[in-house]
Amino acid sequence: MGAAMAIALVVITGVLLVAALIALRGLVLARFRGFVPCRLREGVSGWRKGVARYADGELHWMPLLGLGLRPRHAIARRGLRVSRRRREGELWAVDCDGLSLAMSEDALTGFLAWLESAPPSAHLDVA
Repeated sequence: MGAAMAIALVVITGVLLVAALIALRGLVLARFRGFVPCRLREGVSGWRKGVARYADGELHWMPLLGLGLRPRHAIARRGLRVSRRRREGELWAVDCDGLSLAMSEDALTGFLAWLESAPPSAHLDVA
């Protein structure tokens, strides 16, 4: 086996390993207790699939595809304003302070309950 072929084999193996890790991470996050499937859209960009969980007064959103284990967005409940709710196919979408979240009806109920359970000093506006 030549050196070029050995290098190609190492590169292909590395790419397949990274792809497998990305897929495994997505499966674990989608099935892990406490995470809710949730799509996110910033501004006019398209919807990105991910998962969300509630932690310490924040909604943490992580994309399904990727290697990172930290949330890509940490949305603070304090002062969060929901300006609009609407149906997006099978999901419900809410617009909040420059981004939109889309989730199932059950997840939306949990999200709104989480918002409403904030301390009175949080000054919430829920549409």
